[in-house]
Amino acid sequence: MSRVAEGVSPLELADYQKAVRLVLRHPLVTPGYPDKTALATVRRWAGQLRTDLMEVLGYRLVTTADTARLQRAQDGLDATRPALTRAGRPFDRRRYAYLVLTLAALGRHGAQVALGELADAVAADAVRIDGLGLDTARKPDRDAFVDAVTWLTERGALTLADGSATAWAGDPERAEALYDIDREILTAVHHPTRVLQHLASVTALLDSAGALGMSAGRAAQRRDQARRARRLVLENPVAYYADADTELLGQLRAPALTEDLERLTGLTVERRAEGVALIDTSGRLSDIRFPGGGTVAQAALLLAARISAAVQRFGRHAPELLPAPTAAERLAARARRIDGALPTRSVIAEFAAPDEATVETYGAHQTYETHDEAGEEREETRYPFVTDSWLRGRLKEITGEYGAGFAADLRGDPNRLLDQALDLLAAMSLIARVDGGALALPLLARYRGVTAQVKTRTVTRPPAQPPAQAAPFADDTTKDPTP
Repeated sequence: MSRVAEGVSPLELADYQKAVRLVLRHPLVTPGYPDKTALATVRRWAGQLRTDLMEVLGYRLVTTADTARLQRAQDGLDATRPALTRAGRPFDRRRYAYLVLTLAALGRHGAQVALGELADAVAADAVRIDGLGLDTARKPDRDAFVDAVTWLTERGALTLADGSATAWAGDPERAEALYDIDREILTAVHHPTRVLQHLASVTALLDSAGALGMSAGRAAQRRDQARRARRLVLENPVAYYADADTELLGQLRAPALTEDLERLTGLTVERRAEGVALIDTSGRLSDIRFPGGGTVAQAALLLAARISAAVQRFGRHAPELLPAPTAAERLAARARRIDGALPTRSVIAEFAAPDEATVETYGAHQTYETHDEAGEEREETRYPFVTDSWLRGRLKEITGEYGAGFAADLRGDPNRLLDQALDLLAAMSLIARVDGGALALPLLARYRGVTAQVKTRTVTRPPAQPPAQAAPFADDTTKDPTP
């Protein structure tokens, strides 16, 4: 019997689970973000939330008068949850840099700051960073800076008191914007669990158990493994058994995992032969909806159906079977890319973690692929492989059939559309991107029977002549692919 939400009555359980999903979906809650009712909802259940989120997931909830901040324990590097611009596009490196420099500059200002003054302060810091800089005479730099400021404004760290940031971005000589600064929210936005100058690798950020003050003794190892398993299911579209190390396999298969997650979130845990998934049919917890609207999502779904159909082929037409990169290999590859940009001259060497610690972390994860708890070899899992050229061919077919309903810029750039569609499928754990193509993962079979229907919308126009003489509008139709 799960002990989650012990202090919540059956009549209030749905409201409590709503608060859980809210704080998991939005780790920072303020009086205006994500909406005006969210903070009151979280504060009502703050005590029970602190207990359950720590016990079940190892997450710490910190509340103040105007904020609720969820400090997550990070087990891996996740590239699927970026900050978004005003246009809904992921932040690039420049925008992330401006955001961090803006936070630092705001710490040196009083209760208010003008946007132009803030830009000058950020520019003074940015010029000291190789390859960055902030030139307010350049429109792209101003737009990137305003995106960072807007991100803080949406969360209430800054409040527009006068003027317009958009107008300033258009012409800083003729427009200005004035902001009130909320110190409490600023502190909640940037609440690191590490002194960054002490880190020699991004992987040092993943030692979340120590960062949150959790016990690292042997008696607590099993409890922490159970938390890791729950986090793996909660934070990912699916937790594949083949991708889990031996320490987590037993926890992933344990009935307690299902009971705890279902009672905590109000969602359903689905178990299959290949793994475990937490099903969010409402979309209120998920950060990515799939299937979804838009050109990329529609192209990805149609491409998924074609990959899945190819997987069913037999004989010489069947796709080649290859092993997928392990979790440790993916972590190592991402860490290398990030560490390659690490400004090592700012690292305080005497406090930095030694390189050996990073090697041991990778090695510990690499062992699970070939040995089980008894030291015996585990069978290597292989997945159907489709090549880049095959994928380009299938996308060409999709565009030819449904392209009239796609966005013009993506329809005219098939390589970019394919790249974004594959990224979406990979983010949903439907495929694994590898050199030369992609591997079809088991969850992809869910979309094996997908079909698309072309909707035709006829536009009726007032006749220019009497109806008896009016010509038919045979070409006046719009195609919209609806999977």
